[in-house]
Amino acid sequence: MSSSQLHYLPLSPTFFSILVGMFVLLVLLTQLGLLRYAYIRIGISSRAALLLLFGSLIGSYVNIPVAELAEQQIMSGREITYFGIHYVVPVVVDWPGTVLAVNVGGALIPGLMSIYLLVKNRLWGTGLLATACVTMVCHLLANPVPGVGIALPVFVPALTTAIVALLLSGRHAAPLAYISGSLGTLIGADLLNLSKLQGLGAPIASIGGAGTFDGVFLIGIVAVLIASISRRTNGVSSASETQATTFR
Repeated sequence: MSSSQLHYLPLSPTFFSILVGMFVLLVLLTQLGLLRYAYIRIGISSRAALLLLFGSLIGSYVNIPVAELAEQQIMSGREITYFGIHYVVPVVVDWPGTVLAVNVGGALIPGLMSIYLLVKNRLWGTGLLATACVTMVCHLLANPVPGVGIALPVFVPALTTAIVALLLSGRHAAPLAYISGSLGTLIGADLLNLSKLQGLGAPIASIGGAGTFDGVFLIGIVAVLIASISRRTNGVSSASETQATTFR
């Protein structure tokens, strides 16, 4: 087994380019100063946030193998479509079976950042509850996909995360969205479905890779949007309070 065959983009070039386009748009808005407050609401600097998203994009190419599952027949060199998203099945030669791996951009980086935000904002109880809610939804809607592994409809993590975070916490909705969305997706869709990988013929079943990477990446975008909405809401509230005080 060649280590170079472990690394590949989890999405087709077209769909990966869409995520790159979203990242470029965020960079432009940040340079214009329109999202600076949003990053403060999340709990990190704008530079750190952009490096995080950029690292997720680049890191999506890298898989760290952790185990091997015996498999009689392995798919190779295909594109699998699931809910309109095209996932890549890499070309492999002399493959031992299904390699269980951890994706750097879709699991390692978001996981570590989630832990950092959890500790920094001390969202112990709320973070646990929100993560449990997202985990439950992702686990119910995730499905085994032959050749890919476990896949989830792309907008499920982002929408679930936004609803849960806004309901549970107004002040810390942005960091809570990133924490619960990242951890809830990885736990609910990938970790709790490891027993379903056998027999799918996937050469590489990557935690946070093909099937879930796109959803995890969008969670970072959603966190920024929630922070921006929070800013506008707080601005409107402050303006109303000022007018009320003036009237009195």
